[in-house]
This record gives sequence, C-alpha cells and structure tokens, in this order.
Amino acid sequence: MSQQTVSSQQAPGAPRSGRLPKINPVFFVLAALLVAITLSNPNFVEPTGYMNFLKRAAPLAILAAGQIYVIVSGGFDLSVGSLITLTVVGSSMLLNNNADATWWVIPIMYAVGLAVGVVNGLVVSFLRVPSLIATLGMMITLNGAAFMWSSGSPRGYLPETFRFFGRVNIQGIPLIQFLPVALLVMLAAGSYLFWLMHRTNLGRMLHAIGDNPRAAQMSGVPIERVRITAFVVSSLSAVTAGILLGGFAGVSTDVGVGYELQAITACVIGGAQLLGGRGSVPASIAGALTLTAIFTLLNFIGLPKPVRDVVQGVILIVAVVLATYRRNRAGGT
Repeated sequence: MSQQTVSSQQAPGAPRSGRLPKINPVFFVLAALLVAITLSNPNFVEPTGYMNFLKRAAPLAILAAGQIYVIVSGGFDLSVGSLITLTVVGSSMLLNNNADATWWVIPIMYAVGLAVGVVNGLVVSFLRVPSLIATLGMMITLNGAAFMWSSGSPRGYLPETFRFFGRVNIQGIPLIQFLPVALLVMLAAGSYLFWLMHRTNLGRMLHAIGDNPRAAQMSGVPIERVRITAFVVSSLSAVTAGILLGGFAGVSTDVGVGYELQAITACVIGGAQLLGGRGSVPASIAGALTLTAIFTLLNFIGLPKPVRDVVQGVILIVAVVLATYRRNRAGGT
C-alpha cells in the first residue's frame, strides 16, 4: 500500500474521519473538580481566581499537548523537564540583563529545542534505543549542561521583554477584567497542535505507528520521519512552556523538575494509552487542567505536597496496568 492509502483509511486507534469523540470523561472529572474547588474556596469563581488558575495551568497544558505526539506514537519524552530548565537558565545567561537581546535569544532557544527533538528522534528511530532510555539520557545531559553553563547559579535576570509571555495580563477586558497573555499562548499553541494532530495526515500516521508499527510500515508510513517529528513537536512545546515558566517565577535551576512526569500524567488522565495508538490534544490539555485542579484542591484542603506526588504516582501506575491489560486483551481476541 502507499502512504496515500494510509491517509484515506481509518488509522487504528485514531478518531473516526479525523474527528474526536463528542465527550471525553476527563471533561466531567474536570467539571467536578472545579465545583469542589469552588466549594472549598468561593473566591475561585471570581475572575482573579479562575484566570490565575488557567494562567498557572498554561505551561503544563502546552507541554502535555506536545507530549501526546510522542505517546500516541508509542514512546515517552522524559527530556522535556530538563529542556524547560535549560530554556530558562540559558535565556538568562544569553540575555545577561540586556532586554534588547530578547528578540534573538528566544529563536536560539527554539533552535536548541529543535536540535534536542531531532537527536531524540534519531536515537530512537535509527539506533533503536527505547525512548524511555534515550530521553532519560537526554534529560541527564541537559540538566548537566544547564548546571555547567550557569555553574549552579544563573547570572542576571529575565527582563520584562522576555517575561511578557508568562507574566503580563491584558487589563480592562469586559466581564473577565483581565486576560493573561499565557492563556493566549496556550490557546494558540493548542489550536495549532490540534490541527496538526487531528486535521492532517501526520496524526493518522502517528496513531497507526503507535497501534501497530509493522502494519504501518507495510502501509507505506515513513516511521522514522514521523517519530522524529513527534519528538520535535514535544521539544518545541517544552521550550514554549519554559518561556512561560520563566515569566512566572524568574530564573531557577530546578524550574522544570517533575514536569516530564506531570505531562505524561496529564495525557493519561486525558485518556491516552501509554503503549501508543490512542490520544488527543484537547483531552491532553483537559488532563493538564484536571491535574492542576487536583493539586489546587489538595492545597485548598491543606494537604502537603508529598500527597500530590502520591496521587500522581498512583495515576501512572493504574494507567500502565490498564494499558497493559487492554493490549493483552486485544491481542487475545
């Protein structure tokens, strides 16, 4: 079969005719959590409450929307958290307190993200290294690079021209009072990643590879090229998340710690299958909002941070068990 045939047929595990299911359970869970948060803190329904919630969730939502590309193709990208850290630390070192340098520093960071994604994809696709191991090695490498570059203490600060995307709110908006620029970035990135996944042949090929790589190859799918593209999308999403996080809190050598697992957890909450072949961008973004809502609710009721880690770990364990069970059941039918 030709690649054109793949594009015209229903890819295994892909939404029918490129369309998403009408209602994903994650949206009901998110709604229930938002109600619970409102009951715990009535101020949440004020514009300041829910807009700040969306602003905090934006980096994770963008990261999850990129991570789902790798997960659907049957892999993982553990390097995104360290790439976030490198983006923040590297930007502060390159800017060196010069606000006028923002216009060329941000493109350089995206070029670094592009290079990281290509390397991850090449190692996984051509050297046949499992994505878990390849991206774990990249994570360690990037963390070491950020530490060596800054000597453990980043120089300078991020000027307002850089922090604009994650920090600034557009004031005077009717009804909602203000609109975070971070939310606009999330909507723009999410819309583009939705179109790329669910309205182009790339999404069909990603689902086909994740569901059955051998069948996809026999159908003419360029597996190596598609997998490299998935890792590039994930890395570029991490750079975008890093720019937003740099705007939130400034420079830190541990700003990206844990975000790789949070992104995977968000995709799982959104219904992604960890063994590949199933997942969607809107559901992953909703999963990120849901995970942020869980953390917010736990904070409101006074539970410590370790409880968040336990909840996140349980979600991942259950997801792996369910994914394995479904794959084994499908293989036996």
